[in-house]
Amino acid sequence: MELAIKISSVSAEKLRAEAKELGVSPETLAAAALDDLFSVSDAEFLATAQRVLHKNRELYKRLA
Repeated sequence: MELAIKISSVSAEKLRAEAKELGVSPETLAAAALDDLFSVSDAEFLATAQRVLHKNRELYKRLA
């Protein structure tokens, strides 16, 4: 599937720079990032988020 998206010039430059550093095309890096995003299950994400929230609960209270 081909997909065209609009991103900010700042995001585009970051994507190009990171892709260059990794030795891949910006398109390949963007596709890999999407694959990575979709490979994390909702349950895994929720468990990680809960762990982070619990770990930093006191900090969040002080910052509020």
